[in-house]
Amino acid sequence: MAPDLNYQLSVLDLSPVSTGSTSAQALRNTVDLAQLADELGYTRYWLAEHHNTRLIASSVPELMIGHVANATKRIRVGSGGVMLPNHSPLHVAETFRVLEALHPGRVDLGLGRAPDTDTVTALALRRSRQAVFSDDFSQQLDELLSFLSDDFVEEHPFRDVKAMPADVGTPEIWLLGSSDFSAQLAAKLGLGFAFAHHIQPSPAIASLRMYRDYFRPSKYFAEPKALVGVSVVCAETDESAAELARPVELGLLRLRQGRLGQLPSVAEATDYRYTAEERQLIASNRDRVFIGSPTTVRERLATLADRAGVSEIMVTSLIHDHGDRRRSYELLAETFVTRAAIPTEPVMRSPVGWRNTAPGA
Repeated sequence: MAPDLNYQLSVLDLSPVSTGSTSAQALRNTVDLAQLADELGYTRYWLAEHHNTRLIASSVPELMIGHVANATKRIRVGSGGVMLPNHSPLHVAETFRVLEALHPGRVDLGLGRAPDTDTVTALALRRSRQAVFSDDFSQQLDELLSFLSDDFVEEHPFRDVKAMPADVGTPEIWLLGSSDFSAQLAAKLGLGFAFAHHIQPSPAIASLRMYRDYFRPSKYFAEPKALVGVSVVCAETDESAAELARPVELGLLRLRQGRLGQLPSVAEATDYRYTAEERQLIASNRDRVFIGSPTTVRERLATLADRAGVSEIMVTSLIHDHGDRRRSYELLAETFVTRAAIPTEPVMRSPVGWRNTAPGA
């Protein structure tokens, strides 16, 4: 069992659309869940950017950030994330400066480099095949940071272009990733780093350790600041959680098969006739979702966080019924004792058995 450390909880909300419901209801559920998380003491609430999928209603996170921030009181609200290659850096800089002006000290800018959609939709977003297939995320990020910091080099063609409004603070800037690429880049630039364990579990611990060890202090963060994003289904008992998790298991299977639709109900997932090959795929996805009672889930999450050296855990939950999803977050808050006080700033922990070494040592 992992040591009994104090962890912070946060939320990554995909605004899932359940069968029998609508996208409008999914977005209203997002606001309702954000208000609950605010009351329960969660640290931050991030909204995702996905395109051309019936499962997820959140396609424009910056709109939802403003809406959620208006409906809550103290929780940080941000993007998990804005897919930078889908947008111009100037547009992103101005969007988040406006959000920061409206909600000072509460806005996070989480950035990803994947399109989070299919190739044809990425082409519709980016308007050219060159933009779809080019690998210039690092250059785009450098341009975005220059807009936010007003520090283009003298010879840069955009040196006289100002991201407006110019007289506001800078939101917290995080890189999102499911490999060590973003870990290295975030460490080099002194940005926050969020690892998507729910997308790619295997590299999580090594990538988060790498970020911590190679981190260079910056004007953005003096010390490393990281979190791990996980998929969780929590209920009063292991048995009831396993039942509630059937839809996400079927959903992940459909994702692998390229036929992702709305989130199926428990009854749909229970009645589905799996082939032997599909059951193997379900089993292979088991390490991507933490399923169980509060005690079971806490032990597994705390072990992961301790090994990775982080104290903040960002939870996403694909649960068909909104009431069950609310209850899952309530149970997590109770077992992680986040209701007692507003969380303090998260710090990177030294992983058990891991020695901090300088690059190249």
